[in-house]
Amino acid sequence: MRILMLGNSFTSVNNLPRKLAELTGGEVACHTRGGARLSEHRNPDTKLGARTQAALAHEKWDYVVLQEMSHGPITAPKSFFSSVEDLCRQIREQGAVPILYATWAYQKDGAKLRAKGWDYDEMARKLSEAYHRAARENGALLADVGRRFYELSQTQDLYANDGVHPNERGARLAAQTIAAAIQERKENLL
Repeated sequence: MRILMLGNSFTSVNNLPRKLAELTGGEVACHTRGGARLSEHRNPDTKLGARTQAALAHEKWDYVVLQEMSHGPITAPKSFFSSVEDLCRQIREQGAVPILYATWAYQKDGAKLRAKGWDYDEMARKLSEAYHRAARENGALLADVGRRFYELSQTQDLYANDGVHPNERGARLAAQTIAAAIQERKENLL
């Protein structure tokens, strides 16, 4: 099994691709740049986009994981939904299955959340709604890591010191959630 992960630091931090490879037994490649949006991955005029577009067009993948910039589904929904639609179409045309890696709200009461002036529950709800809608509209699998963070962050330390990125435990939870989405699809095909 070959998996391509498209995203940014939320995808690459704490060896998440390696963790996913260990959990699935698959080969995992990762195209990321800190702060990248999915729109960059679909733009062949950027360095990251050219690399991603070549990989989608010329390599064989079983699954392609899509992760938008942390608040992108909320602050730039038009770009998010059109990028997901375009990338899912490309992924399917190449015979692969798209997976949306739904991310989480910034740490409750954290400096980054306060700096944005956002409410934790509201950010979590808006992200969840956007990723669920995008998955439904594009027939993509959903790895709802954001929901898992929301459920567990009161009892487990999942955030890095910045209150935004996942720590080691959070990255492991993300890999487990993505692997579970793949496993569930495999079981449903049997």
